[in-house]
Amino acid sequence: MDFLSNLNTMLTSQFGPLGPFLAIGLLGLALILVTLPSMLKKQEDPLAKLKAQREGTARAAKAGGGADLRRGQDRDKLEKFAGFLEPQDAETMSASRLKMLRAGYRAKNAVRMFHFAQFALGLGFLALGMIYALVVSSQQEVGTQFMIIATIGPGAAGYYLPQYWVQRRLQARQAEIVAGFPDALDMMLVCVEAGQSLDQSINRVAKESRAGYPALADEFEMVAHEVKAGKERVQVLKDMSERVGISDVSSFVTTLVQSATFGTSIAEALRVYSAEMRDKRVMRAEEKANTLPTKLTLGTMMFTVPPLMIILIGPSVYGISQTLSGGGG
Repeated sequence: MDFLSNLNTMLTSQFGPLGPFLAIGLLGLALILVTLPSMLKKQEDPLAKLKAQREGTARAAKAGGGADLRRGQDRDKLEKFAGFLEPQDAETMSASRLKMLRAGYRAKNAVRMFHFAQFALGLGFLALGMIYALVVSSQQEVGTQFMIIATIGPGAAGYYLPQYWVQRRLQARQAEIVAGFPDALDMMLVCVEAGQSLDQSINRVAKESRAGYPALADEFEMVAHEVKAGKERVQVLKDMSERVGISDVSSFVTTLVQSATFGTSIAEALRVYSAEMRDKRVMRAEEKANTLPTKLTLGTMMFTVPPLMIILIGPSVYGISQTLSGGGG
């Protein structure tokens, strides 16, 4: 304790009241600079190096391979920081990639860019907080608590801002898919009953729903492309269910898989399930309508009852105060 007290006294005498704060900041920056190279250092796999050389040779042999080589160099630059910007655990990496897919970010380096945004915004907002704290402290005397909050608060906000953005985008995308799913099923039922196959119906639904529900159109379009590429339809539908993460879509996929397994009519299964989806949409609307009075109660109590009480009781209170003041005089 004596050593810390002497150190605090020395820093305060040398650099003023902000001496201990500046020392802690410089120590943290030095630790980051010392640790960062070892974290960013990534051993190159020899097999991956051979594979990259083969792919580079193949791309160079193709016409217009210059653009591909430039894109490959950009990817290599991003991959240098993969050991620091991506989770090293396979399970955590899969969960992060699935979350980015559900939010609509399908790029291969989406997880890497997400963690880079967290790192960059966290450090950027932390630097802005430090600058703001130093400017305020130079103009007036501030406490240590204010300095800590003004510095760490913006850094924490910048770190969690990408996570908040991805979560909001995920929720908005899922809400859009849920809203457009009954209409998509009705359109698919019409296409199937008109004589089209299930693959043709999915293509048609993807094209027609693009204007109103682009997220749902993207999912159906991906299903159509994967089936066209030769992937098994059952596996494609299961991948769609996992990728979307919505119970209605999972039930729809289960219905189609069971219909294909047992050989029942797809049109009949779609007719029953689309009717169920319409009923669920009506029930969701009724649920929102039934919760409106409860939500309006708080607003009514806050903005209606106080003015009404003032109007009713105000004159009486004023008269009583006047009577008491007159009697006292």
